[in-house]
Amino acid sequence: MPRYALKVEYQGAPFSGWQKQKELPSVQGAIEAALARLEPRAHTIAAAGRTDAGVHALGQVAQCDMARDWDPFRLSEALNHHLKPAPVAIVACAQVDDSWHARFSAVERQYLFRILMRRAPATHEAGQVWRINRTLNVAAMQAGADQLIGRHDFTTFRSSICQAASPLKTLDELRVQAVDGFSGPEVHFHVRARSFLHNQVRSFVGTLERVGAGAWSPDDVGAALRARDRAACGPVCPPHGLYLAAVRYPQSPFG
Repeated sequence: MPRYALKVEYQGAPFSGWQKQKELPSVQGAIEAALARLEPRAHTIAAAGRTDAGVHALGQVAQCDMARDWDPFRLSEALNHHLKPAPVAIVACAQVDDSWHARFSAVERQYLFRILMRRAPATHEAGQVWRINRTLNVAAMQAGADQLIGRHDFTTFRSSICQAASPLKTLDELRVQAVDGFSGPEVHFHVRARSFLHNQVRSFVGTLERVGAGAWSPDDVGAALRARDRAACGPVCPPHGLYLAAVRYPQSPFG
């Protein structure tokens, strides 16, 4: 059966997350239903990472196995037709070798988190950013973020329901950037690692927001990390500012 890599973009608001769940809408379920319209049978797809309810994607990568030998462009066009009106789009498609796997072949995941800093409620950006009514100190947040770079036991920043075998992870980048956004000043968090623990990025951002607001010092972030205690973590920020931005492979399947 020919295997295809799919680059997927979606808004997370209408979904219970990526993973298919009984009687709940999911991104995986929407794509598998569209595949069943093209080849009527049960389809099971795999993705590079499972995003939670409300989390978005700019560059999620998934795989599907088809019975027919589809032209990749025609497959993406047909899927996009049957995905309407769900806010999910196949933005690239490529045929790959049977040994390629969307999750296990990946060598890096990249996330983006957006904070909008303004007092007025978000309108055009509602559900796409975490809106806060204060100005954050970006330099202080970066000083706190720098203490998280490298290989650490991230128990403090790991959800209590995380199923990962170990809290040891290597964080390659946590960059805090001030941006002039469409609706006002934003802070963007750019996060890179091979893999992440459950709620790790949202735990980072919620903690660093406390630093930016002046409630924590940058050194408090390092102390929280060293505590290896979930109770030492700052607040976990909401999901709607988080995007799975990209997935990197030794060789991109999309050319």
